[in-house]
Amino acid sequence: MPDATTEAPLLGHEVLAAVLQVRAGSLQVLLWQRAREPHMHRWSLPGGRLRLDEDVEHSIRRQLKEKVDVRQLAHVEQLAVFSAPDRVPGPRMVASAFLGLVPSDNDPELPEDTRWHPVGDLPETAFDHQAIVRRARDRLRSKLSYTNIGFALAPPTFTVSALRELYSAALGYRVSATNLQRVLSRRGLLEPTGDTTRPGRSGGRPAALFRFADRGMQVTDPFAVLRPPAAKSR
Repeated sequence: MPDATTEAPLLGHEVLAAVLQVRAGSLQVLLWQRAREPHMHRWSLPGGRLRLDEDVEHSIRRQLKEKVDVRQLAHVEQLAVFSAPDRVPGPRMVASAFLGLVPSDNDPELPEDTRWHPVGDLPETAFDHQAIVRRARDRLRSKLSYTNIGFALAPPTFTVSALRELYSAALGYRVSATNLQRVLSRRGLLEPTGDTTRPGRSGGRPAALFRFADRGMQVTDPFAVLRPPAAKSR
């Protein structure tokens, strides 16, 4: 009697990327519209099949470059493996999913079938891609608490108020600019550039410009948690 394992079909393997960016005051994800079945016309994460001659990270960077022209990713990390037997119709397909972050000052050129969508208001997505987007959002929110990953959302220089807007959009609640500056400065993550913004037409004091001291991933406080402000009692 032949071994049952020899009769099992080979697994397919794809790589997918949840590419996030703060745009127009909200955290958004890059999706492209499928042009064929299954799930034709639904929005899906960029990616594709893994080649025999590449590892998963090389594969997702190649496919992002080829399909959606996202070349200026400030950060990429493996998110999770999604391997439910029924995650896609037909032959079984395992997905290695990645989180990618694009700084807010970048505006990648996109093909007509590709758009940014607010993470909090997703269209109908293909397969389990909505779950992957949510996992990416949660990973980002978690790492904003204990790492310097904010560098991957921010432009090279910024005001504290502008950084507050980025953190608020990513975390999903309003962040205090004063508290944010105090926490990040205490951890040694922010440094002043010595420059200021240009005064506006209404005058006023120019705002100081800052930058992240290191634009590479660092764990800064493994036990820190950024929490939303407590609700006021009525």
